[in-house]
Amino acid sequence: MIPADLRYHKEHEWVRVNGKQATIGISHFAQDALGDIVFIDMPKSGTVVKAGQQIGEVESTKTTSTIYTPVSGTITQVNAGLKDHPEAVNSDPYGNGWMVVIDLSNDGEIDALMTPAQYEVFLAGQKH
Repeated sequence: MIPADLRYHKEHEWVRVNGKQATIGISHFAQDALGDIVFIDMPKSGTVVKAGQQIGEVESTKTTSTIYTPVSGTITQVNAGLKDHPEAVNSDPYGNGWMVVIDLSNDGEIDALMTPAQYEVFLAGQKH
């Protein structure tokens, strides 16, 4: 359940890098902990963000959770489909459930994120 082509943030966001762009979403672990997602609030395209900054919120039947960006840059795309179908994050967190695309301003930040193996160890520590 931990895709090998992604990097992971301690707040359970994932990053898929393609050149100078990063697609961001929340991990399977995060969506599972949240339960049924009913609403997602995301920033507008064109918003400049810094790594670690809050960029949105996910509301579920259980709770509301903050979404953070693991990388800095400019948001160039927001997954508009999540407005009407937020449950896509539950059913396909690494595919149709993506949240934003960011043009990276510092691609070195990717190296500071967890590899899939590191994230797996991190998750094992979360369950205790």
